[in-house]
Amino acid sequence: MRALANPWIGFLLAVIVIGLDQYTKALATAQLAYRVPVEVTSWFDLMLAHNTGAAFSFLASAGGWQRWFLTAVAVAVSVVVVIWLTRLKQSERMLGVALGLVLGGGVGNLIDRVSLGYVVDFISWHYNDWYWPAFNIADAAICLGAVLLVWDSFFGETSKQV
Repeated sequence: MRALANPWIGFLLAVIVIGLDQYTKALATAQLAYRVPVEVTSWFDLMLAHNTGAAFSFLASAGGWQRWFLTAVAVAVSVVVVIWLTRLKQSERMLGVALGLVLGGGVGNLIDRVSLGYVVDFISWHYNDWYWPAFNIADAAICLGAVLLVWDSFFGETSKQV
């Protein structure tokens, strides 16, 4: 059986990320009290938070215009990623995975931003009194996708063509 063509690997992965992201956000919203941490380990809590800004709450207190600006950016990036996915070669599998993760994460957060006006975050890592900003499955997918994009740029199929 022949492997899925690269665009479909990316699109399938994006759909999985979106589904998992939206499911876990709904579960967190239903089960967690806002800003009340639930300790899982000494370094990991579940804590419901609403982010009206971008990564690390950048622009969170900008007054409301950022919702539509960040929505437009997410739509534009998603369109670029979809086009990029459709132009991949069969040999560019890692790039397809990376783009699928970025697309799924971006669309997962876009759904929140459009429907709620904020992004639901619920994963909180910390060490003693130092806390990493709360995040979600979509954010993790975007970060992993970005790492894979960098990796692919150095070691993947496209880097060998230069």
